[in-house]
Amino acid sequence: MNTPSIADLGFLLIIFGFVLAVIAMVIMVVRSPRGPGSGRGAGILLIGPIPIVFGTDKQSVKLVMILAVVLILLALFVMLLPSLVGR
Repeated sequence: MNTPSIADLGFLLIIFGFVLAVIAMVIMVVRSPRGPGSGRGAGILLIGPIPIVFGTDKQSVKLVMILAVVLILLALFVMLLPSLVGR
């Protein structure tokens, strides 16, 4: 049986991410309000371990900051995993 390499899995994850982003954009367009209204939102830009957080209200920014901490911890775990498994 032919097992996929790590490069193949990485490529599939990238493709899956793009497909998920396109699906999310389509859902946002379909559910968007038709008239004027107020919108809330926030975003995060991770440059290495340094998060840059921006948003329109405090609740959204808090949620994105929590997500940033979780993502940084997840990245650290993934980076340290080979040294922990190799013991």
